[in-house]
Amino acid sequence: MRILVIEDDEALRSTVHSSLRSAGFAVDSVGDLGPADEALFVNSYDCVVFDRLLPGGDALDYVERKRAEGWAVPVLFLTALGEPGQRVAGLRRGGDDYLEKPFVIAEMVARVRSLCRRGRVAPPPVLRAGDLELDTGRHEVRRGGVLLSLTRTEFAVLRCLLENAGRPVPRDELIRAGWDINTDPASNVLDVLLTGLRKKLLTPPLITTVPQAGYRIG
Repeated sequence: MRILVIEDDEALRSTVHSSLRSAGFAVDSVGDLGPADEALFVNSYDCVVFDRLLPGGDALDYVERKRAEGWAVPVLFLTALGEPGQRVAGLRRGGDDYLEKPFVIAEMVARVRSLCRRGRVAPPPVLRAGDLELDTGRHEVRRGGVLLSLTRTEFAVLRCLLENAGRPVPRDELIRAGWDINTDPASNVLDVLLTGLRKKLLTPPLITTVPQAGYRIG
């Protein structure tokens, strides 16, 4: 699950970012509405976490405009504006949840996870390619019935390949699945990961390189 965090306080943004990553999310974080708009145009997110008062304006106005355009991604507002009237306005004008600062990090993570479940169409519980099985609920991968040990990033990239089984998945799409927005698509992080992943998946090979198109499984 991929999260976008918009918070102008650098220390708090870093804390929220690292806490969500530690909880298993892929996280992008920016400091204002302009960069947020660019990120939302380029990427798909399961939940967006907004500070209310940002240098570019009140995020409530921004979310309300996006909702009027048909944007449906779940939104959590994190804000010091905690009066009942402010919370009601936040929910009425496009927010799905509203958490007052200061907040408990564990509660914030739980609320984000709940919003992701609410807004996400349930994927197949098990994704398959040949004798390879990826269980999305148990977070397990087996080949020929043998349980494989994968890192979080390997699991995310393999899941992206299996969700698109039979077609080439572009390099930048796989990088977005496993890393955050700051990862350079030209870096070798994906190449290194795929080398290790192919070894773990054993033989016969399942992941093939499609020149100028990306990588395909199945």
